[in-house]
Amino acid sequence: MDTTYFGRKFGLMVFMDNTTRTVLYYAIVSHETNSAYKQGVDHLASSGIDIQSITCDGRRGLRTLFTSIPCQMCQFHQIQIVTRYLTRRPKNSASIELRRLTLKITKLDKEAFIKCLDHWYLTHEGYLSERSTNEDTGKTWYTHKRLRSAYRSLRTNGDWLFTYQEYEHLDIPNTTNSLEGLFSELKRQLHSHHGLNEHRKLRFIKDFLGSKSLK
Repeated sequence: MDTTYFGRKFGLMVFMDNTTRTVLYYAIVSHETNSAYKQGVDHLASSGIDIQSITCDGRRGLRTLFTSIPCQMCQFHQIQIVTRYLTRRPKNSASIELRRLTLKITKLDKEAFIKCLDHWYLTHEGYLSERSTNEDTGKTWYTHKRLRSAYRSLRTNGDWLFTYQEYEHLDIPNTTNSLEGLFSELKRQLHSHHGLNEHRKLRFIKDFLGSKSLK
């Protein structure tokens, strides 16, 4: 499940079956919220659909919201998060090594990833703890805030970046790439109808998703 936006006016939240690529449920939303995701999951469950697992973008609070369902955070989204903090071409060695480790997530298992992350932290703990000081006020802050945020994100999300490996029999996708492909196809087709007003654009989106939904 994931949400994509069409400018600043509205977003499209979609729940798709990974095996059949069938759209199970969708909603037009103004913002991506956990309550909207819960409403979608509740709707599917009440419709008799057996939800075996959820792969999502890792929004804060989602994992604790669905405690009875195995949840996998999209590994590609995790890579994007770290890239936003460190950029694609970080300068210092600590950031270079952390981004390099992040790019290996899809090829590692949980144990190997945590071991590598622990080693990175022990190697760069001193650098990570450096503080800067305002000479006028005496106030201090961590010098490498963005690096600390990237590390904290990996450490916090580590438990559900590898759910797909813990439930191999469920064939859980480790990314939302199949849904991203659907979004890309929708936007390509919509772009060829450039100039539609919002009402007609929504109609087009609903017709497109209708062709991908359960009959």
